[in-house]
Amino acid sequence: MTALATGSRKLIALALTLTVLIIAWQAIVSLADLPRYILPGPLSVIQALERFAPLLITHGLYTALEILLGFVGGVLLGILTALLLAAFLPVRRILLPLLLASQTIPIFAIAPLLMLWLGYGLLSKVVMAMLIIYFPVASTCFDGLRHTPAAWLDMATTLGATRRQRLFRIQLPAALPSLCSGLRMAATAAPIGAVIGEWVGSSQGLGYLMLQANGRMQTDLMFAALFMLIIIAVGLYQLVDWLSRWLVPWQQRTTTL
Repeated sequence: MTALATGSRKLIALALTLTVLIIAWQAIVSLADLPRYILPGPLSVIQALERFAPLLITHGLYTALEILLGFVGGVLLGILTALLLAAFLPVRRILLPLLLASQTIPIFAIAPLLMLWLGYGLLSKVVMAMLIIYFPVASTCFDGLRHTPAAWLDMATTLGATRRQRLFRIQLPAALPSLCSGLRMAATAAPIGAVIGEWVGSSQGLGYLMLQANGRMQTDLMFAALFMLIIIAVGLYQLVDWLSRWLVPWQQRTTTL
């Protein structure tokens, strides 16, 4: 009953927030008398969602596929990197500076290169999403691995655990709370990589649709595509949040939303 009541409060709060935002949006459009091509009203966006629904669904599914594949690939690569950094000191000395240096390169700067190397198809967008996801996952997982309580490791050594057993049975479970935080950050960043790739060069996806709508001054369609992207991002975040709570059932929430 408590969980149901909490869920109801969340839905009510979300509905009230959306209602206030829509009213404020409509008030700005009406009071400022803004042209439709500058800022369409909520009703215009809803009409665009209905009118272009098949187009939005088609391009939205393609972008969702890019995001999902990039997320899975980036998470797997990030976890593998963190395990290598934690297990092998020589690898850490070589790979960690490269990992940090890679974050100084803006994602926009390498997007044209990825288009040139990988083409304008699905692969280049997936790699873009992977690159933007990779660092949060690798850094948070490695941070969790290296901050495993020393008493746990000492106990495992006393019981005769091998280095591999300590890594996978002690350190990796201890790193799960930190890793889950990285997964949540990655879930919010994943759409950015995919859409940037579509902006640089693509013939499908919501990013491509936004560019086409911008060129035709169809601002209502741009907002509708953005709304679809928000739905995908929120859905992915909720899925990751549920997975995180399933992976770390012993972690108690300190706040009640």
